[in-house]
Amino acid sequence: MRYPVVKKVKLMLAAFLSIQLLSACEDNTNEAPEMMYQDKGLDKYDPPIELSFVREGDDDLIKALPGETIADNRWTRLYEEILGIRIKYDWIEQGDLYRQKLGVALASGHIPDVVKVNAEQLRSLSNQGMIQDLTDVYDTYASPLTKEILSQEGTGPFDSATIDGKLMAIPDTNASIEGAKYLWIRTDWMDRLGLKPPRTISDVLTISKAFTEKDPDMNGIDDTFGLALTQYLWDPVMGIGGFMAGYDAYPTMWIKDDAGKIVYGGIQPQVKEVLQQLQAMYRDGQIDSDFGFKDGVQEAKLIAAGKIGMFYGEQWGSFLAQSSRNDGSIAAEWQAFPIVSRSGAAPKVPLPFSTYQYYAVKKGYEHPEAVVKLFNLHLEKNWGETAEYETYYSTPQPVWKLSPVTPYPLMKNLEAFRQLEEARLTGNASVLKDEAKAISKNIEVYKAKGPDSESGWGWERTYGPMGAFAVLEQYIKDGQLLYESFVGAPTATMIEKKTVLDNLQIEVFTNIILGRPIQEFDQFVEEWRKLGGDKMTAEVNQVRSR
Repeated sequence: MRYPVVKKVKLMLAAFLSIQLLSACEDNTNEAPEMMYQDKGLDKYDPPIELSFVREGDDDLIKALPGETIADNRWTRLYEEILGIRIKYDWIEQGDLYRQKLGVALASGHIPDVVKVNAEQLRSLSNQGMIQDLTDVYDTYASPLTKEILSQEGTGPFDSATIDGKLMAIPDTNASIEGAKYLWIRTDWMDRLGLKPPRTISDVLTISKAFTEKDPDMNGIDDTFGLALTQYLWDPVMGIGGFMAGYDAYPTMWIKDDAGKIVYGGIQPQVKEVLQQLQAMYRDGQIDSDFGFKDGVQEAKLIAAGKIGMFYGEQWGSFLAQSSRNDGSIAAEWQAFPIVSRSGAAPKVPLPFSTYQYYAVKKGYEHPEAVVKLFNLHLEKNWGETAEYETYYSTPQPVWKLSPVTPYPLMKNLEAFRQLEEARLTGNASVLKDEAKAISKNIEVYKAKGPDSESGWGWERTYGPMGAFAVLEQYIKDGQLLYESFVGAPTATMIEKKTVLDNLQIEVFTNIILGRPIQEFDQFVEEWRKLGGDKMTAEVNQVRSR
């Protein structure tokens, strides 16, 4: 299971199609391993070639895998053995230092053979002529499995990597469907206060007020909050995106208006109403008074301490909720509920475009197809006919992270839930493939209430019969999913202005929640439009009309 450590992230995946090594290969034990792979996209370089990257380190993963490092591990060895590609890292850094060093490298032009960048950085590298056109390379060398999996998000990821008609990078596709939001609520607090699951926004407000004022933890102290919120308002967990959707407000997405024109959701009038409501909740003490100074990790400490009863977030919010149960002193029970609207009608569930990183190849590198071959083999060994789940995906450590490229089937997690649900309904466990089987074991440990049972609680809250994915199935059935309307490469004005406008939006919205006059939203809209917003909107609609 992929989920960001309060980031993205996201990330969770589609069906495991894997089986163990082909019987023909098992029968011919003298055959060289590379002979199993005859596809053009898996041809071996002889003599071997070198392919350089830079990357962010993962100390926790390396500590859990003795004998392996980022530079020398099962994936780097496999790539050299099967493909004749020797992976080299120019440098490996952690967190902020990685991002700073990457920025310097991009600005100076000292980039590795393959560099992973965001959409704005990709456009900049392309404009400077520093990277190669990969259109023919991808068409020629991508395996059928790679093409099938990388197309599961539609054309959007490739549209966003295409500049002036040329594919300038291979998209690191992410599943937009994993961005679906749920309302996570402490059901033990609801039961204690005689409350029912919400059907409307009015019900959500009632629950939040009760969690704040009626001492749900029964300690006689006024120390609880109704709704979690962080300083980054759009956090995938503890952000306000799900709450805003209940008002038909989508503050970070490009959406279509009634006339079919693409407009920016963050300047629509519905947003103003939600900000005013959040301001009232903050004033009434329903939101942590220090949220504006806290990131997701810091705010999560209040949940772990049993001081917050509700938050909006993605399916991996179950593992955040689990933090309030870890020491056994808090009998917290959480459940994912559907987001709700003011009217009680099923609201649209916003799914922002989630592909935000791309693999670009340095201009002049002799073997641009090498990165595509890495994609091919990574997908093959995790989801192809020669897949080895416990060797290359999960041990149960997430060893897929050791690879410099990490593509995956985008419906993987939902498909795992569907397999689990089929097994629950039919009693036939044979339908469980590798990942669903591993999740099932975690849930069974929780049900058995053994010494390690708590670690399975989060899995059950996500994949159980009343878990987050059960809610997602209802979203799908009811046609509630709202995909972003613009998914192309950043326009010229976006490159120049988007960061400034995004920062302005966060600042103004946060200040309004903290108590600034609501009229500042109208001023923000005017400023947003003048500072480049109108120009971006025109460019977005021009791109769409081509």
